Amino acid sequence: MTLKPVTLEERTIRLEPLSLDHLDALCEVGLDPALWNLSTTPMQTRDDMRAYIETALQWQKDGTGLPFAIYHTPESKYIGSTRYANAEHNHKRLEIGWTWIARLWQRTAVNTEAKYLLLRHAFETLGCKRVEFKTDSLNTQSRNALLRIGAKEEGIFRNHMITPSGRLRHSVYFSIIDSEWPEVKSRLEAKLGKYNARQK
Repeated sequence: MTLKPVTLEERTIRLEPLSLDHLDALCEVGLDPALWNLSTTPMQTRDDMRAYIETALQWQKDGTGLPFAIYHTPESKYIGSTRYANAEHNHKRLEIGWTWIARLWQRTAVNTEAKYLLLRHAFETLGCKRVEFKTDSLNTQSRNALLRIGAKEEGIFRNHMITPSGRLRHSVYFSIIDSEWPEVKSRLEAKLGKYNARQK
């Protein structure tokens, strides 16, 4: 399993390898305090966004991550970011996370398409045996979204992180394993098919 920069594309979005060239575009939509309420990463300034991208690129250099900018094709606009992280090559597992999408495009097909593209590439190209996710126990929206795509909740890591406010965060872990991917893939394709039908 080797992580290499790649572009992944669906009907509504394109996932492009993240770079500092995306800084201005991501600042335009990403310095919204509401996006980061439950995050462990402070995000208030252009320097914060630069540090966010630089950290992601360092993980890519280290071989443990692969970050993407999310490009909304119909509106020709960058609207967020997501990444592979915590890759364990010998064990063929990685995490999908660090996903944020500008509020205007939340509760649309964007997140479903992004997860579909990342999961398909992970299982069908990279040969992953396990893909995992984690989220704040207070993030009901994220937890429900992961359950809807077919991820299995595995448990809670208590006092797992300290947020910028000093709150102790409990992290909920989810996963999808390779034997579950065909069913999850069918579920995601059905969801995307319904969305596409509504847009016609």
